[in-house]
Amino acid sequence: MIEVLKNRFLDNPMRHQGIAWEDVEMRLNGNPEALAILKRMEESGGEPDTIGFDEKTGGLIFCDCSKESPAGRRSLCYDDSALLKRKKNPPTGSAIGQAHKMGVELMTEALYRRLQELGEFDLKTSSWIATPEAIRQKGGALFCEKRYGVVFTFHNGADSYYAARGWRGYFQILA
Repeated sequence: MIEVLKNRFLDNPMRHQGIAWEDVEMRLNGNPEALAILKRMEESGGEPDTIGFDEKTGGLIFCDCSKESPAGRRSLCYDDSALLKRKKNPPTGSAIGQAHKMGVELMTEALYRRLQELGEFDLKTSSWIATPEAIRQKGGALFCEKRYGVVFTFHNGADSYYAARGWRGYFQILA
């Protein structure tokens, strides 16, 4: 896994300017939990890479950097509550449920927009993002995509699901 991450890191320097691979590798070495999470992200099509540090925690942020919403994480409703309410034609799972099993969180809108500053993502697909509780209590959930060179944030019923909508996750490795 470290070799896959190193190659992706070296192939995409615009995602992590000012960060040396040796610093990333130091945080990964001796951290089997982080490597297991990254492996699960990779196996579901996420192509994880680091996009820098969290200013508040100092944590090294890894997120899904696949060009489109990860193929192994599509056709899902937003969360398990929406999944349980969907009686007719339910999907196989939920974005939040999968993320928690994987050990990651859904990207926030701010993090999604930060990712979009580093490349072109979700030009044909869309991705569920972390939704504020006030919206979720009303039955909705948020997703993002990039069209016409602009990042859009939309809403939909949390129980909806589409073949072209998945989710992007992230997690941090603290020093």
